[in-house]
Amino acid sequence: MNHHHYATTPPMGWNSWDCYGASVTEEEVRGNADYMATHLKDYGWEYVVVDIQWYEPGAYSSSYRPFVPLVMDEYSRLMPAENRFPSAAGGKGFQPLAEYVHGLGLKFGIHIMRGIPRQAVHADTAILGTEATARQIAHTNSICPWNTDMYGVNADKDGSQAYYDSLFELYASWGVDFVKVDDIAASRLYHFHQAEIEMIRKAIDRCGRPMVLSLSPGPAPLEHAEVLSSNANMWRMTDDYWDLWKLLEGMFERCDKWSAVVAPGQWPDCDMLPLGHIGIRSVDGGGSDRWTRFTRDEQVTMMTLWSIFRSPLMFGGELRDNDDWTNSLLTNRDVLNLHRHGHSARQLEREHERIVWTASDDNGHRYLALFNTGEHAQEYALQSYLSEEGALREIRDLWQQQDLTPDGELSVTVPSHGAVLLRLTSR
Repeated sequence: MNHHHYATTPPMGWNSWDCYGASVTEEEVRGNADYMATHLKDYGWEYVVVDIQWYEPGAYSSSYRPFVPLVMDEYSRLMPAENRFPSAAGGKGFQPLAEYVHGLGLKFGIHIMRGIPRQAVHADTAILGTEATARQIAHTNSICPWNTDMYGVNADKDGSQAYYDSLFELYASWGVDFVKVDDIAASRLYHFHQAEIEMIRKAIDRCGRPMVLSLSPGPAPLEHAEVLSSNANMWRMTDDYWDLWKLLEGMFERCDKWSAVVAPGQWPDCDMLPLGHIGIRSVDGGGSDRWTRFTRDEQVTMMTLWSIFRSPLMFGGELRDNDDWTNSLLTNRDVLNLHRHGHSARQLEREHERIVWTASDDNGHRYLALFNTGEHAQEYALQSYLSEEGALREIRDLWQQQDLTPDGELSVTVPSHGAVLLRLTSR
């Protein structure tokens, strides 16, 4: 089966990074999974993803401890730290935790770094399925600039594909449904590692289990869109995204550039949603333990852009602390229907702080997203955007859950840093 069938709609779930950095524990993962199953699964939220360094016993935040011992098996494969994930004891890895998540009707995901552990290379440990050893396949001058855990893997060396095959055989035995691979897909500083992307694709295809493949960090290079779509299901268009207006404002240009690439199974990724209670043990993004710094209008802007563009939706906050407002952003069925089933999204107009996007669905609806990135409220006359609709039966404000009268000189007010999302239904 082509890997695009693994994610025919944009993946939706929870990721531990924004609230716990590298230090999430099994109790916290299970607790967020419980919350998702009870409150969000019915709305399409399904992935529970353990982010970076689950193999680092002493991880305490999003700050990495350099060159510390990591938990690893005899075949150079990193394993969950048992002090943080007690069910992994006895070599069980993430299988018990994945079974728990699956038992809730959800799917389980993990984050990994590109490459092979440096400690495996220094110890020259074995690789399953080959006589080659860790030292023989390592690309020792291919290193991550912000994390010391790994060396790259040299695709030209015998045993390199066997190493990646052994990784994904292990993950398949655990029951992993989603893998986020880091330090692999960016342009500029971090480089684009096509050979390792292709080895990972082969390893997933050989492992016997469907897995959604997500690539990080960004910005992914647009000129490599074909390589990305041919190998992965989602890839980051941006470096780490946080609750800062400047970063949200910059996403409009990224979405405009990537909109033509969006298709079932291939999803340019705006990154996680830093909503709700974040920064609990994550010091990135210029903040500490906090509720999102986005205003409510900015939160609506973010959810509207992510939804009409059809970015994957990965919630970053501690779900168990969600308030009614935060949940209202995650459970609006009309907005989520656009996110799951919309198509042909594009930027229709951009004039200074006024930005308009449009999309359609297969039920005869057209959508208008009106954004105001300026510092003052703006009036938007709708007539110029409705000319191609003919007679309208209904104009629905999806966030306010209100119908607008489609007669006369209709206009709407969009607040500063805010958005209005309309669904248009013809007669």
